[in-house]
Parts: sequence; C-alpha cells; structure tokens
Amino acid sequence: FLDTAKVYADWLPGEKSSSEKTIGRWLRQRGNRADVIVATKGAHPELATMHIPRLSPAEIAFDLHQSLRNLGADTIDLYWLHRDDPARPVEEIMDTMQEQVQAGKIRYYGCSNWHTARLEAAQIYAARRGWTGFVANQMMWSCALVTPQALPDPTMVAMDAAMWRYHQQSELAAVPYSSQANGYFQRLADGTVDQMSAHARRLYEMPANVRRFARIQRLAAEHEVPVTAIVLAYLHSQPFPVFPVVGCRTLEQLYDSCHAADVRLSPEELAQVEAA
Repeated sequence: FLDTAKVYADWLPGEKSSSEKTIGRWLRQRGNRADVIVATKGAHPELATMHIPRLSPAEIAFDLHQSLRNLGADTIDLYWLHRDDPARPVEEIMDTMQEQVQAGKIRYYGCSNWHTARLEAAQIYAARRGWTGFVANQMMWSCALVTPQALPDPTMVAMDAAMWRYHQQSELAAVPYSSQANGYFQRLADGTVDQMSAHARRLYEMPANVRRFARIQRLAAEHEVPVTAIVLAYLHSQPFPVFPVVGCRTLEQLYDSCHAADVRLSPEELAQVEAA
C-alpha cells in the first residue's frame, strides 16, 4: 500500500509531482501494478496561496487526471481529497467524487485534513444516496500529543476527541500521517531529540509527551520490541481500523516499524499511555 499526493515534494526545486512520478516509474519498471494498492491525493491549495481552497469539480478533475498521468495508471485505488473547503457544500463535493467513481477513474475515495462535522455531513449525504462515501479518513495522529499552534500549516487537522469518537461509532478506517511523530520517541530513546528540526520540536516537546515516553519504554521492554513498534501499535490497537502511514529513511527504521505487526496493546495498556 503506497500513499502519496500530487503535491508531495513540490516544495523542493525541480520537477513537480516528483513523488507520484517516481512511483509511476517504479511501477512500470517492476510491472507490479496489480500487486500494489496506490493511494494519492488531490485538491490541495497552491503552496503559495494556502488560504485559497481548490475543491471545485473542475479542480478535482484536473488534479485527478494529472495524477493518473503521473502514475501511469488508468484508475487510482484510493483517491484522497487532500484538504477541505468549508464554504463549499459537501453535496457538491460528494457528487463530484461519485462521478469519478462511475467514470472508472477511481475505485474508492477518502478525505484528509477534514474536520469531524464536515466529514460526518458528507457521510450522511452519501448514505442517503446509497453510496459508499468516504472509505477512510487521513489525519495527523500519533502516540504524541501536539501543540496546535505549532502546526506548520493551519489547514492540517489532527485527531481530537470528537474525531476519535466518530471513528469509534462509525468504524470508519483511519490512515494517520506523521504516525511516528517524526521519530520523536525514538529520538528520546537515542538521546538525539536535539537533532530534530525546530518546528518538530515545537510541535511535540511538552511534559506530557515525556511522561508518555516513560510508559512507551516500559511497554517496549515488556513486549521485547523497539520503541517504534509500541508507537505504531498504539494506533493499530485502537477499537476501529487504523492503518498508520510510515515513512522510513533506512532499512533499520523499516524493520523497527515492521515489528509493530507483532504487537497488540490491550485497552489497559492504551490507557496507561494516555494517562500521561
């Protein structure tokens, strides 16, 4: 399962949509498209004007067709709306997404960085029309608490109590990004937290997360797995489907993340972490 976006890496110099294009080249070289679930995102504001939403039917269609070309695909397995436009009716947005499903351009669709009230309204409308609606929600979420004022982008949405309750009640799948808190807990374990970027430290550095780290370390020792495995197990041990998106720089980090598949935290262990 590969998760990307049309806008990924556009903040770097060079070609645009390089993440999608790299995945597209890899799929062609390997000839493995049938073995991979590809998810990508569109309808992201222009980076220079993040305050201006891009969620009209024409903008959604434009981004989708660009992504299909970048990936060298006829259809996209899971297409995320990367941001929301609270001023635009959810009915219009869902109509547009369903049209793309019927056209065969996408198989399923989800939302990313949507607030709970908008997500719920969209799902209610889709259910009335007999549609599947959003099959998943992608938000910022990890074992670490975040300082909202430190978010690098005000259009990003983090998991909160209301959203968690909605997922629990609806059993909608969550596919969190920044699921390892940018390696914050592993860096605490390694003593390298001072090497994190300034914005990441502002986001996660708080006494509550230091207390959570102490509980994570204890659980890692009890389960005989790396700290990273407990951080990820915290997510996929929730009472609804959770599929954390991981981004690894080294094989060692990848192996540490894979250990999470062998760990399931009990409700009592989850409560121990959250008690901090």
